Amino acid sequence: MNHCSSRLSRRSFLWTSAGVIAASKLLHAKESETKPAPSQGVLDRRSTVSLAGGNGRRENVCQSLVAIEDQILPVLKTKKCVVIKPNIVNTANQLASTHVDALQGILDFLAPRFKGPVVIAESSAGFTTEGYDHFHYQQAISDHKPLRVDLVDLNEEGKYQTHTILDGDLHAVPVRLAARLLDPEAYVICSAMLKTHNTVVATLSIKNMALGAPLHSARKESARWNDKRLYHGGVRQTHVDIMLTAQRLQPFWGAAVIDGYEGMEGDGPNDGTPVPSRIAIASTDYVAADRVGIEAMGMNAAHVGYLGFCAQCGLGQDDLSKIDIRGAKLTDVTKKYRMHTDTERELKWMGPMTEVPEKLG
Repeated sequence: MNHCSSRLSRRSFLWTSAGVIAASKLLHAKESETKPAPSQGVLDRRSTVSLAGGNGRRENVCQSLVAIEDQILPVLKTKKCVVIKPNIVNTANQLASTHVDALQGILDFLAPRFKGPVVIAESSAGFTTEGYDHFHYQQAISDHKPLRVDLVDLNEEGKYQTHTILDGDLHAVPVRLAARLLDPEAYVICSAMLKTHNTVVATLSIKNMALGAPLHSARKESARWNDKRLYHGGVRQTHVDIMLTAQRLQPFWGAAVIDGYEGMEGDGPNDGTPVPSRIAIASTDYVAADRVGIEAMGMNAAHVGYLGFCAQCGLGQDDLSKIDIRGAKLTDVTKKYRMHTDTERELKWMGPMTEVPEKLG
């Protein structure tokens, strides 16, 4: 058993009102133990984002990490394992899911710099292992021996910690978040993409982590449940719940990598069409990485509610004037992505709530 799995607790979940209150208290206690509350001046701090372009997907991803290794290595050397969280929103559609070459680029970076165990771990809406097979993730493992790399289906593993979000009626409800993404001994790397979205306008690193963390029932379980569905109670609530979940996960985040070699525009995150942006973005500040990604997609960052909420909560920097970009010039790689056909309905999260929130996605 590797270090990443040795400290994970087994299932313990109470679907009662008392359980909700206890989960909320536990959340705040654990957050205070794990990381000090952000200072009021957190939004004044500068962040660094690397922007690599012009090469292949694998090379771009690796180079984006190399460009910020001075920020990665001091933390990485204190960790016992690495968890790479890909985005497999669709186990059959490659354009919608993390490409094996993006994982190859991350492992290329890690191989000479980290000797501990590495886990590629995902909680797909479908059967995660089918995605691993369809997208040939085993090839990345074979190509990086003797680096120890394992594939883990977080739904089948079934280890979690509880967290509290709001449902579509704005009631507090508990959800189960994958324990590996809350492991203080793990360096968590998010492997995301540039994609439009059918509920929250755009999905990059924060959305990948926040909606990849909730679990659903394992195949062996007779009773079916899916905590991801609780995040889709309405377009206003979804942005808030992404922020609430990001608050819980952020103390454990290492680096975000956004593969934009071939992004998705239109009806993402599943049914869009490709955009040859030919870039990769990396940062130890997930908010800053997403902010640069939104700009590279030619989108209005104010439309992505959860991004602004996360910045306002001190989870990262979303002010471009306070983000130092290493590598390519942002203006040279920006492409105007076509928006989702439901964008007008998605944007009803903005402004005062004078009606029942739309349920999209």
